Amino acid sequence: MTALADFAPPRDRRRAARKAHVWLAIVLAVAAIGSLAIGASGTSLWHALFKIVTGAPLTQLERVVLWDIRLPRLIMGICVGAALAVSGAVMQGLFRNPLADPGLLGVSAGAGLGAIVAIVLGGLLPVAVLTVAGFWLIPLAAFLGGLLPVAVLTVAGFWLIPLAAFLGGWAATLLLYRVSTRRGRTSVATMLLAGIALGALTGALGGLLIYFADDTQLRDLTFWGLGSLAGATWTKVAIAGPLILLATGVAMRLGGGLNALAFGEATAAHMGVPVQRVKHTAILTVAAATGAAVAMSGGIGFVGIVVPHLLRLATGPDHEPLLVNAALLGATLLLTADIISRVIIAPAELPIGLITAILGAPVFFWILLRRRGLVDL
Repeated sequence: MTALADFAPPRDRRRAARKAHVWLAIVLAVAAIGSLAIGASGTSLWHALFKIVTGAPLTQLERVVLWDIRLPRLIMGICVGAALAVSGAVMQGLFRNPLADPGLLGVSAGAGLGAIVAIVLGGLLPVAVLTVAGFWLIPLAAFLGGLLPVAVLTVAGFWLIPLAAFLGGWAATLLLYRVSTRRGRTSVATMLLAGIALGALTGALGGLLIYFADDTQLRDLTFWGLGSLAGATWTKVAIAGPLILLATGVAMRLGGGLNALAFGEATAAHMGVPVQRVKHTAILTVAAATGAAVAMSGGIGFVGIVVPHLLRLATGPDHEPLLVNAALLGATLLLTADIISRVIIAPAELPIGLITAILGAPVFFWILLRRRGLVDL
């Protein structure tokens, strides 16, 4: 049986999409409470809230678990889930293909290569930094003295992998943009083909570096590639959160332009839509949101494909409400997967990318079979 949304008139679909805002916000709130309340430490959210209401002091363990671990993890999960889902919706609208994904731009591949370079070659950083610092140490001794190598290495070591992943994603996007843009016009088809080629190239380079990695580096690469929110801190939230929220907010304003592009670029241009500006904005915001999300959480798949497609089936293809719903459902899906990853083998944790793959792969197969007419639902 074909989805009921396929027969609904546009007004009914828009009303359904707006109702979905409320229901998805409620579900996200429930998932957020679950993310704060559930964990391997045994710390009770409700007991802590009761203490706060009654004015009783929290224990050191309660402050650390709830404030320093679970709350930044919750915020990062919302940001990453919303970024991936909205980026997927934008890409599907831009390519006019419900199976498009932010990975088509090569952002994820470039970010992955940047992380691999940082993990495998990161051991060379102290030598390089100390050499440069030593060369300039005497002229700068009056200002920094012996604190220079320590400070530089501490900052670089803490941010090495996220920064390398973010720069890798941006470098891939700029390269694709350069290749696919001619005389101020960006060819989406050329960008798609270039993204596939870049994905193969970065995969080969990453495999070459992995071949020379030691056991410790291989373990780090494995866990980073599978994705996790376990490394979320207030510092990372403060750095990546605003960038993700800004890029996602800008992407949500592209709904009207993406609706017009569904009729073709020529028709959209005749309708008064600045096609090139919409495409440029879409590409850059997806690169920023996805690059920052991958840099903070590692590789998390299927969110960008599954969430927008399911919402289109349920509430229709109108991108203006779709992008908002995608942010809400993407955040909910990632928080739910994070909760499952924490409790399924507690006190250990499964990488969150495994959970999203287990949940998303069957849905993706169903989407493919439905498009080929092999299933009716």
